[in-house]
Amino acid sequence: MWRGFSYNPNVFRDRMIPGGRISGCTGIQNRRTESQRGETGMNGTRKWVGIALAVVLCLILGSSSSLRAQAPAAAQDTAKAPPYTLVEYNAEQACAAEKAPATQVKCLDDFVSKYPNSALLIYVYPLYVNAYNQLKNPQKVIEFADKTVALADKVEPVVRYQVLYARALAYTSLTGPEQAAGAAKARESALLGLKTLDEVKKPDNVSDEDFKKQKQQPMVLFNYTAANAAMLAKDYAAAVESFKAVLALNPDDLSTNYNLGLAYKAMTPPQWMEAFWYFARAVTSKGATQAQADKVKKYLKAQMANYQGGNVCDNLIDGELNELLQLAGTSAERPGTYSLPSGADISAVQKDMTIASVFTDLKAGGDKSKLTWLAACGLEFPEVPGKVISVATGDPIVLKIAFVTSDAEFEAATAPNMDVKVVGQPEAARVEKDSAVHFTGTLVSYDPEPFFLHWDKAKVKAEDIPKEKGPAKKPPVRRPAKKPSGRSN
Repeated sequence: MWRGFSYNPNVFRDRMIPGGRISGCTGIQNRRTESQRGETGMNGTRKWVGIALAVVLCLILGSSSSLRAQAPAAAQDTAKAPPYTLVEYNAEQACAAEKAPATQVKCLDDFVSKYPNSALLIYVYPLYVNAYNQLKNPQKVIEFADKTVALADKVEPVVRYQVLYARALAYTSLTGPEQAAGAAKARESALLGLKTLDEVKKPDNVSDEDFKKQKQQPMVLFNYTAANAAMLAKDYAAAVESFKAVLALNPDDLSTNYNLGLAYKAMTPPQWMEAFWYFARAVTSKGATQAQADKVKKYLKAQMANYQGGNVCDNLIDGELNELLQLAGTSAERPGTYSLPSGADISAVQKDMTIASVFTDLKAGGDKSKLTWLAACGLEFPEVPGKVISVATGDPIVLKIAFVTSDAEFEAATAPNMDVKVVGQPEAARVEKDSAVHFTGTLVSYDPEPFFLHWDKAKVKAEDIPKEKGPAKKPPVRRPAKKPSGRSN
């Protein structure tokens, strides 16, 4: 089964925190230029995760450095002693000034071993997150993001939010088994990230509208991470909730629509109509490439065919698919009236179906007609009765027949309502106009107006085919009578 699209973390690389740039964060603009050259995509690689973390952590460090600088001054303004010594403070500052990430980690390890309960851990743990990101160690990024968050209100909301954002990005670069093992905590942290984002105060130099816009991308990442983690934990109802939260912000997203369809499909019992709808929304996404749309469309068609039992005529599946795609291309929400007959529905119709009931139902039109045709198309019907209106010899032989079920109908029939292609039975050419026949064949299509059925791979009942006439007998040869012999003397 096709596994689907992964979400590309690139889109979050320079939207980590509402409120503008932090001074001292260099190199970000050049990386963004790479993105503008088109080096990202729906199947984006994890190389961008590091870039995103670099940006968010630059913001973390900008925030925490500002807070640290304020701490000594604040202490001087009060009679209360600071909650750390000057030696302790200088040690932390030395670690913060270290540029080489491996060396910085050693410095931080030494600090924590000496001051395991330091009040400065609110700055130390984010430094760990930054260093381990540079060392491409997502497990450690996650570990120290969690340690930062565990300090709760001791850490400013903006820093808690930023490390939770870093954690969500780091989670995307774990291996499949690692993501599965950490799914529950990843979802919990992503939901906490959403809550913490609401606690971040709007900067004075940013308008309410801009601040709201800047918060959208972090909200997408947190919700998407929560949804993926719920999928791995097999909590499909929770996954649906979080995927829908993403679509509330970005309703046309290919990946989210497709994965929401997978979540509905995985439920017990599967919610097929919702699954089909969101697969169709993925196909019609304006952001999808043609290759992506074609791939999801092929997958959707296969799922619809399986749902209907696997025996529905291919052209009928195509018709249902096109109808669904047309609806999905014009509405984000599935119409309440949209549905597809299931394989069980079709089997129930087939159980008591006869060719006479097929004629009656198809002529009636409406939903009953549609269901009957799904059940009848492609089936072989035995000994269908009719009156021959015309015979076209060739390969195949084509009989134009009027369907009849009584002597009265037979006598009244003057026009055909079926054409029957007879294959591999040359003797059927001997069938005579206006004769009664029975045939066994496959019903392949029909025209509603004027009503006409089309059959293929048919065989006429042998008893209804006139016997082949033998060669005409030659008249006997008449010899002249012999003259009587002469009388003897």
